[in-house]
Amino acid sequence: MDIMYSRRFMKTFKKCPVTIQIAFRNRLALFLKNPFHDLLNNHALSGHLQGLRSINITGDWRAMFEQSHDSVCFVDFGTHSQLY
Repeated sequence: MDIMYSRRFMKTFKKCPVTIQIAFRNRLALFLKNPFHDLLNNHALSGHLQGLRSINITGDWRAMFEQSHDSVCFVDFGTHSQLY
């Protein structure tokens, strides 16, 4: 599976606390092994975010992504209130 990151994702990711960056890397490793692991709470979004999916990074932090056949593109990153 190819993993890509949008400019927006990278800009937000670089500004977030180091502990959150480490948590994302850990969750990404879990995502690559099993995208639907219970800890990730991988789910489809609706409304104006329809077509995107989200995974939990910590209790409040989320990563939004688009998925195609063999690739995943992370498009945004932030707290629940920042994203929704």
